[in-house]
Amino acid sequence: MTLQAQIDTLVSPTPGLGGLSLDRSMLGIALRMGTEGGKRFRPWLFATTYQQLNGRYDDAPAVDHKTLERIAAAIELLHTAFVIHDDVIDNDDERRGNSSIPGWFRGSTTSGSDVYARAGAILTGDLALAAAVRGIATCGAPAETTTALLDLLDATLHDSAVGELSDVRLAIGGAAPTMDDAIAVAELKTAAYSFVLPMKAAAIVAGAPEEVVEKVADIARSLGIAFQLRDDLLGTFGDPEIVGKDVDGDIREGKRTPLVVHAASTSHWWRIEPHLGNAAVTKDEADEVRHALIDAGSFEHVENLMNRHVRIARWHADTLELAGPIVDTLTSAWDIAGATVAPAHAEAPVGAAVGVA
Repeated sequence: MTLQAQIDTLVSPTPGLGGLSLDRSMLGIALRMGTEGGKRFRPWLFATTYQQLNGRYDDAPAVDHKTLERIAAAIELLHTAFVIHDDVIDNDDERRGNSSIPGWFRGSTTSGSDVYARAGAILTGDLALAAAVRGIATCGAPAETTTALLDLLDATLHDSAVGELSDVRLAIGGAAPTMDDAIAVAELKTAAYSFVLPMKAAAIVAGAPEEVVEKVADIARSLGIAFQLRDDLLGTFGDPEIVGKDVDGDIREGKRTPLVVHAASTSHWWRIEPHLGNAAVTKDEADEVRHALIDAGSFEHVENLMNRHVRIARWHADTLELAGPIVDTLTSAWDIAGATVAPAHAEAPVGAAVGVA
């Protein structure tokens, strides 16, 4: 059974009471749309980490290929749920050039109501989340291993929820966030479920001792933070045709990313602050923010932070012989120079020599 087949099985509803076929169909279509395609990066990370660790430890549980596929499918479904809910929270009707799930509901002929669109997307995300939990619970691993995976999933859910809520709180104002706050959001909102969950799950299934499981988590945490820092750079300076998102979005929503937090401590903050959180920000105003972020040294600062976390991940990974297959394989594709564009009238290209050290 393929990964997609496992996902399809998990999202296929067990027969219930029936009725209300229109809304049942809408949720089914939305769930199918949300679970098809994609890069399947997290399942790859789980499978690759498991392949590297499998066979090293005497106490490894007996698992078959179907079990591994089901765990990988559950990890992907958690990503689906979080993406849908994130699009609801951020009011994003598009994702990578296509309709997001809330955007699809809003564009349907079933109802023109924003309330219906938001409700449909939230419920679709809930169904994907339930399917993820079901996938872990029924993965077929020994009971002790399954319990450990469910505990990991539970911790991931709580960490990710905290990270998402903190991201919203920092964006809507109040006390100015510190760089530690901004990095903590990156760790909890992104690293926890995209890196720590798949890599730590792989270590558990491979029968690794606790100290190795935690070392794998250290690698994943640093990689995840670096990944989010890269995403923050591309989210503001990226070429929309390459990154597949509105690069003015973070400015419009007032996101307190590390880029912004750093800039707040510089003499260029006055050029940035008036435009943050302005839903009607113009292209020229957004470009002025980008200019100011470059002049403030914030682009360079975040780039250096990204590289530092990659080096930390590689240092941890070297001790487990995971640097090549995991860290280097991932970061070899993280050169952001080709995916960034300079703001209008910039004097020099952005990221002309940006890469991951």
